[in-house]
Amino acid sequence: MPATPSPRTILETLLPHLRVAARYAQQIQTSIVALPDKGDASNAFAAALTAADLSVQTAVEVALLGTFPHLHFYGEEYEKSFNTGYVRSQDLSPPGNYLVTLDPIDGTRFYVDGHDNYQILLGVLGWEEFEAVLAITPAQNRYAYALRGQGLAQGALHEDLDACTPVHIEQPQAAILLGSGMAKVKPFLPDTYEAIAVETDYDQVRRIPNVNGVLTGELAGAVLRGGKFIDGAAIAFLATEMGYVVTTHQGEPLPPLHACSDYARPGLIIAASAKIHQDLLQAVQAAIARDATESSEA
Repeated sequence: MPATPSPRTILETLLPHLRVAARYAQQIQTSIVALPDKGDASNAFAAALTAADLSVQTAVEVALLGTFPHLHFYGEEYEKSFNTGYVRSQDLSPPGNYLVTLDPIDGTRFYVDGHDNYQILLGVLGWEEFEAVLAITPAQNRYAYALRGQGLAQGALHEDLDACTPVHIEQPQAAILLGSGMAKVKPFLPDTYEAIAVETDYDQVRRIPNVNGVLTGELAGAVLRGGKFIDGAAIAFLATEMGYVVTTHQGEPLPPLHACSDYARPGLIIAASAKIHQDLLQAVQAAIARDATESSEA
């Protein structure tokens, strides 16, 4: 078997292909037509499968299979992709190899509705933890990336990794994003925060922040029902590299990747500071306690 490339080499090799895919996604955004429903009734945002999802994933699969065919690969659209049968494995790899993950259009509903805060998310996962994540925001002509333990860096889409500059958010906006299924936390948040619940506050015309707003200062934190390896967990990794506090809903450290199931980490709290994290943790715990009380009384 060929030697396993470093996470940085993987990012550097795939970046040119991702640039082309990003320009393609942006070019067709205004005329995209949604394809049939994915059937995931638990998340309305997962229902908008588009031609862009499949095309971007195909571009990455072709590049990966042509360059690093021994790497494992898991893309969101694996069930519909023509290349799934050629991938060596979709599983998390034991030490010595990596699993490359892809969300070809993170924020598909945002994309279909013409908003500019959708992303292409590529991850490089080890047995225990993310080793690297690259997040492209095509409509804003920029990307961010992180290698484990080296911080978050950002640059223009045409720039190489070396040209990117470190990201430090000193004063994020006092807004908290509550992901799908987490609107129940809203009543328990202090009034000092603007609580934005995806389920109730999403608007086709008026743009609200996506989870990636934690990387730009648009959000001071987020509460997610779960952290899929391809999206929420990947953004949480980037936030951690930026110095943010990331825990489970119980305030505990995230479990190692190999201890997780269904390509997902448990519910996540992402916060810009220890104080914000404490506020979010208390709100989440209060919501959980209320649910438990209502269940016992039912």
